[in-house]
Amino acid sequence: MIKYTFNIIFLILSFNHFYSQKVIDKIVAVVGEKAILLSDIENQKIQAIQQGIQIDDETDCMILNEIMFQNLLIHQAEIDSVEVTEDMVKTELEQRIQYFAAQIGGIAELEKFYDKSIQEIKDEFYEQIEERMKAQQMQQEISGNITVSPKEVKEFFNSFPEDSIPFINSKVQVAQLVIEPIIDEDQKNSIKNKLINIRERIIKGEISFSVAAEFYSCDPGTKGNGGNFGWVSRGDFVPEFDAVAFNIPINTISEVFESPYGFHITKIEKRRGEEYYGSHILLCNEVSETQLADIKKKTQDIREEIMAENITWEDAVKKYSTDDKTKGSNGIIFNEASGSMYWDMQEIDKQIFLGIKDLKVGQISDPVYMETLSGDHAYRLLNLQLQTEPHKANLKDDYQMIQSYALSAKQIDVISEWVNKKISTTHIKIDDDYLNCQFNYNWKSQP
Repeated sequence: MIKYTFNIIFLILSFNHFYSQKVIDKIVAVVGEKAILLSDIENQKIQAIQQGIQIDDETDCMILNEIMFQNLLIHQAEIDSVEVTEDMVKTELEQRIQYFAAQIGGIAELEKFYDKSIQEIKDEFYEQIEERMKAQQMQQEISGNITVSPKEVKEFFNSFPEDSIPFINSKVQVAQLVIEPIIDEDQKNSIKNKLINIRERIIKGEISFSVAAEFYSCDPGTKGNGGNFGWVSRGDFVPEFDAVAFNIPINTISEVFESPYGFHITKIEKRRGEEYYGSHILLCNEVSETQLADIKKKTQDIREEIMAENITWEDAVKKYSTDDKTKGSNGIIFNEASGSMYWDMQEIDKQIFLGIKDLKVGQISDPVYMETLSGDHAYRLLNLQLQTEPHKANLKDDYQMIQSYALSAKQIDVISEWVNKKISTTHIKIDDDYLNCQFNYNWKSQP
């Protein structure tokens, strides 16, 4: 099932014992009442190796320093009664589970990997997610309100030796005008009737729901898993889906219903509160070759209209573009990872790069084929609106980036001051094997 985009930078699961191995365990440090085990360090090392990170003789000390820092944040959060509600934890846990399930091949594969039900997996990691969120909340309280003045930004930049000033890659600002085909009622009825027939065959026992999903469904996220989408919460899927999922009887197959993605049937096996568990089959809207050819021609005609200066790019986007996400910003494609309208040429989406690589600033591409977030076929025009040359960072061209670095440096200083102050009033104990570590904080200051 295609879901709303999650714009959360910490979605990747970091369950420490995911890569667990057998170690001879012992307590290597204590922060407040929280013990840190040797296995905690070993598991994080294994995880780092799995992610391709090089480890060395300092890795154990670095990992221990970070775990102690997180535990100090949690310890202080509990003292200060920092609030992390059950709903907040469940939402974050659900997002992480769904993300990781998608990487490993679905909920069933995740359950198989752990040899546990999805509910048992959630129960096991609930406390860990809760503590991580408490640490994040505590860190936000310490450094979230910090700002830097223009004078501080300038002083920060001027503190760098000339040969240490970073080199900035070329950055671009790109806008798009998207044309999607209009699916007429005859096409919709054809897709709907096809799914009605599939539903009838399932009910008659001629084909199982899971086999039908694998054979017919166009949802790449669930078809390989027999249509199963696991446990989801209200709002994870589009409203049309939630409306059916919360109203049909358990273990029955819904009537065919429509969403922006096409036509569905679903079977809900379990419900609890605002969550449900089940499977679905999606038949996507089908576009004919003739329709694709027609929208390509329409896109080309719009380009020629802009080139002839009969209409401006901005007005053409407002008048013709079918992409609501970029239509309101004159077509500008934002980098969701950074929240910026500028793309590093080393990181830009491959399809966008191929569309603009031969353009000069101000030029508009020929029609470029694309697939929308909902999986529909479309064509678009790409407008290269700005491109910077690779250069050494400077305050005039790169002020926002330098300001961000200056803010981070100031936050690090404030957090470091806070940590070293709290160490003096918190029970800290470190195993003798780690007393030679060069930590970022003064963990060894206590007798």
